[in-house]
Amino acid sequence: MAIVIIRQDNKIELWKNALLKANSSLKVYSYLDEHPKEDITMAIIWKHPKGSLANYPNLKCIASAGAGVDYIFNDDTRPKNIPITRIVDPFLASDMSEHVLAAILAHLKNLNTYKLKQIHNKWEPMDYLRIKDVTIGILGLGELGALTATDLTKFGFKVQGWSRSQKNIKGVTAFSGDNEHSAFLSTSNILVCLLPLTPATEGILNEKLLSQLPKNAYLINVARGGHLVDDDLIALLDSGHLSGACLDVYHTEPLPKSHIFWNHNKVHMTPHYASVSDTNSVIPQIVENYKRLDSGKKLQNLVDTDKGY
Repeated sequence: MAIVIIRQDNKIELWKNALLKANSSLKVYSYLDEHPKEDITMAIIWKHPKGSLANYPNLKCIASAGAGVDYIFNDDTRPKNIPITRIVDPFLASDMSEHVLAAILAHLKNLNTYKLKQIHNKWEPMDYLRIKDVTIGILGLGELGALTATDLTKFGFKVQGWSRSQKNIKGVTAFSGDNEHSAFLSTSNILVCLLPLTPATEGILNEKLLSQLPKNAYLINVARGGHLVDDDLIALLDSGHLSGACLDVYHTEPLPKSHIFWNHNKVHMTPHYASVSDTNSVIPQIVENYKRLDSGKKLQNLVDTDKGY
């Protein structure tokens, strides 16, 4: 048994060292180095090159190094009927919650707009909103969405959430299913997307959905770039229906320099860094799953391949 790490950034050695620190007896390889492919039983991956998973004839587990797994399902060449796991980490959820809170408060107090005015030496005080003035709508009430919703209620926000199935979260008004989608949207002044990216949710942030938000609503997308139809967002910003958007995720990352988002004064951007897996925090669950794989026990944090998350 052995582990291969497949990712297209500069973090392979970081993950390799963390795994060996947790268990020095592990056999861990970078996919970029020479390694015995027939020995690999677990692949720890993040946005791997398509086709790279097909190189391992004895692969028994595909382990996402983050909470998201949509990129795995987008690889048609991946070995089928192999369990897929994902990261479930309290730091991922709390980091996301803090980021969303910061984005909301910046919007309420016009901080992003003032920064733009500062660049042009403009002293132009603006009316601001208070917490009591807005209703936050969380689109997706999984682990990240549920914690974000709960945390926002602690600050006094009126919070509501929508999910495919009914959820019960203290202090949060819950909507579910297609029949309650419109009612949820029509009363959400700030919409936060925290949905998983699946074929059913791809492109869900489109003109039809976003136009159901109240006039001057604000969009925060911290889920996946594939949820958003970029041109539809720009049209609704330019028409004045939406007051702005804070985006952390994009169809192509890094975002091409020619993209309209860079220079649109109602689009505020962060570089897909709202919530990042802390290596030391998540390594223990991966090592535990590796042990379970060896002993034939049920793996933790399994992905439902039918649902895609």
